[in-house]
Amino acid sequence: MTYSDLSEQIFRKQSYLCIGLDTDIRKLPPHLLTESDPVFAFNKAIIDATANVAVAYKPNIAFYEAQGPRGWESLQRTLDYIPNECFTIADAKRGDIGNTSDLYARTFFDPNAAGLDFDSITVAPYMGQDSVMPFLKYDGKWVILLALTSNPGSADFQLLKTHGGPGTEHASQPIYEKVIRTAQSWVGPDSHERLMFVVGASQAHELTAIRQLAPKNFLLVPGVGAQGGSLAEVSRYGLTTGGGLLVNASRSILYASTGRDFASRAQSETKALQTEMAVCLAEHVGEITR
Repeated sequence: MTYSDLSEQIFRKQSYLCIGLDTDIRKLPPHLLTESDPVFAFNKAIIDATANVAVAYKPNIAFYEAQGPRGWESLQRTLDYIPNECFTIADAKRGDIGNTSDLYARTFFDPNAAGLDFDSITVAPYMGQDSVMPFLKYDGKWVILLALTSNPGSADFQLLKTHGGPGTEHASQPIYEKVIRTAQSWVGPDSHERLMFVVGASQAHELTAIRQLAPKNFLLVPGVGAQGGSLAEVSRYGLTTGGGLLVNASRSILYASTGRDFASRAQSETKALQTEMAVCLAEHVGEITR
């Protein structure tokens, strides 16, 4: 999927909602447990209820790996069921080098390998260029780099200052800024066509600085919804003329109900988010273009 495809979908649906399919078999409505594939049955119902407003789906791979071979089958069926117009993210957070990184890329991007054909994958950048470039060898595929996450431990490393010495450009900058600048240099001036960054919703106060570094790149923003991040703040500082945001919500949608009405409740939650997003698009993108 191209940048233009994703941007067009955002403005057509008036939504930049990404739904995280963090599907925990231990939390499924009890009536689904009699299904031959309870996880897929749940995901299918969620997708049916939300695809008219969601622009992306993000299966968290750990929830499927934990189920062994059955989980991989559920993941495959889920990916195949997601409408082609929706952007797909393998939330795998891979970060190795050499042949290992090449094989991770094959796993999620080459349908002739594991059968999976995601549009993008989340990658940890801390082993450097070697851990990122194998994914960018696949035409039309995206890398979503962890930049500034919302977990409490993010300050342990991501906010540490780097020191390049007196007179060095960007001599003192947080590591997350160094990650963004360096990764863009690996891809080139059109990095926004292949590269996104993860920025947690609780880090909204940093979005102004991040937008100066990455004015066009899409940002994947988890933490809105059950984790309490502010959609209004994220939208105010993160939206661009191309949309520029994928705001993820998972638990607040998936587990809005544990009863037979789980899909309709999920639909209500997504509609509420989409309504707020439509207002933000009109307000903030309008401000940018005026």
